[in-house]
Amino acid sequence: MPEILLGRHTIRSHGISVARTHMHDWLILLLLVIIDAGLNIIEPFHRYVGEGMMTDLSYPLKDNTIPFWAVPIVAILLPLVVILVYYFIRNDVYDFHHAILGLLFSVLITAVITDAIKDGVGRPRPDFFWRCFPDGKGVFDPITRDVRCTGDKSVIKEGHKSFPSGHTSWSFAGLVFLALYLSGKVRVFDRRGHVAKLCLVFLPLLAAALIAVSRVDDYWHHWQDVFAGGLIGTTVASFCYLQFFPPPYHMDGWGPHAYFQMLAESRNSAQPSTVNNDIRGAQSAELQTVSLHIPHQHNGYTQGNS
Repeated sequence: MPEILLGRHTIRSHGISVARTHMHDWLILLLLVIIDAGLNIIEPFHRYVGEGMMTDLSYPLKDNTIPFWAVPIVAILLPLVVILVYYFIRNDVYDFHHAILGLLFSVLITAVITDAIKDGVGRPRPDFFWRCFPDGKGVFDPITRDVRCTGDKSVIKEGHKSFPSGHTSWSFAGLVFLALYLSGKVRVFDRRGHVAKLCLVFLPLLAAALIAVSRVDDYWHHWQDVFAGGLIGTTVASFCYLQFFPPPYHMDGWGPHAYFQMLAESRNSAQPSTVNNDIRGAQSAELQTVSLHIPHQHNGYTQGNS
């Protein structure tokens, strides 16, 4: 499929029609935002934490190496910048719109899944002891030996949200989508052996992995939390990308499904009129070239006719 056709569809010429076609998708994105906000408001499940379990939950309470506000920048804004740069290069509103839609679906679906599991599991963080007992003096039920936290309620609430890692799932959701997007655009699977393209695709994956490692280093998560978060983000990102784009190794992996569908519909609608014009032209040519000749008669009755 020739790529030069992409330059004919810009935001000004086709943006409104493309957005209207996917209006219900944007409404679903808004619904996902509302659901995730509600999941962050409700109280998570308070799992039993006995006195004997505190050995693995007494790591120091530290600040985040990657703060919460930086995660949307890495997972959403950074891929958006790349998508925007590609739009200015090729002026393809189909690619621009569907890449943004796929990215937002990837991150928001991942956020809802992650926060729902967090609230349902209620696993304590590795630094739970210091969240529960800021003064370092443990208080436990005399019968069940369950904790009786004396710390700030919001800090304790956050301490029950270890599994899975939200930083990790968000980062993998956005950056894996970006890696797939780049691999399709640079044709990393063109079988020409250009390893530089592969290195470019691995950069977002490396960034996501480093963010995941920081969560373990900060004692905010167990390694299982990080592994599960990365798995969730990668899986959702892959599904969302393939919803809008062909696989990166496909011959048409550089463009969205909607673009090729639009080309097919345009070709089919133009085909009947082309066939009719060809038929009319052929009939006209036949009428102009066909003639009937009657030769001269020796008896003089007929001179000739055509």
